[in-house]
Amino acid sequence: MMMSKRTIVITGGAGILGQAVARRAMDRGDQVVLVDRAPITDQIELAGDVRVGGVDLTDPQSAADAFAGIAEMCGGIDALLNIAGGFVWETLDDGSVDSWERMFAINLRTAVVASKAALPWLMKSDAGRIVNVGAAGALKSDMGMGAYAASKAGVARLTESLSRELLGKVTVNAVLPSVIDTPTNRADMPDADPSDWVAPDDLAAAMLFLASEEARAITGALLPVTGRV
Repeated sequence: MMMSKRTIVITGGAGILGQAVARRAMDRGDQVVLVDRAPITDQIELAGDVRVGGVDLTDPQSAADAFAGIAEMCGGIDALLNIAGGFVWETLDDGSVDSWERMFAINLRTAVVASKAALPWLMKSDAGRIVNVGAAGALKSDMGMGAYAASKAGVARLTESLSRELLGKVTVNAVLPSVIDTPTNRADMPDADPSDWVAPDDLAAAMLFLASEEARAITGALLPVTGRV
C-alpha cells in the first residue's frame, strides 16, 4: 500500500452511500478502509482498499480493536466518515419504545463510539477530519419520524460539541440529507419522484469535500444536502 495516501475510514462502508463515497475517494487517490458489521472482509467486489467486517460499532472494545488494527495496517487514519446507521418509520401510538433505543444505538452511538476509537490517530494527522451523517428531518420532524429524527438530532449536537472539543486539531462536520435515492426508498415510496431526492454520489461529493484539505477552515457545520425536497 502507498503510505503517502490519505487514509479514509468509512463506517457502513458496504452500504449504498458508503460505496458511493468509497468509489469517489478511490478515484481521487485516497486509501479507503471499509468498516461494517457485516462480514465483508472477503467481498472483493466492494470498492475499497481494505475491508474490515464483523465490527460492532455500538461496542467500544470492538471499535477500538478494529481502529487500532486499521491504523497499524495503513500507517494512521486521516479521516472518519460516519455513515453507519438506519431508519424506522413508526408512530408512537402503534410503535415500540424499543425503536427509540435502537435508533439511538445505530445512528448516534455508532458515531460516538467510532469517533472516540479513531481520535488517537485523527489527532496525529496533519489534516484530521470527521464527517457525520445527520438528517434534514432532525431540524423539523414529521409524523412517524420521532425516533429517527431524535437520534439524528443527537448526531448534530455531537458534531457541534466535538468540533469545539477538537478545535485546531480535527475538523468535525455533518451533512443533513433529505431523502436519499436508494432502492429501499423507491420501494417504500413508489409514487414519489426520485429525481427530487439526493443521489448517493452527490451526497458522497459533499462529504468528501468536508473531508478535504480545501475544507480546512470549516468545522461545526451542519450542511443541508436536500436535492429538490
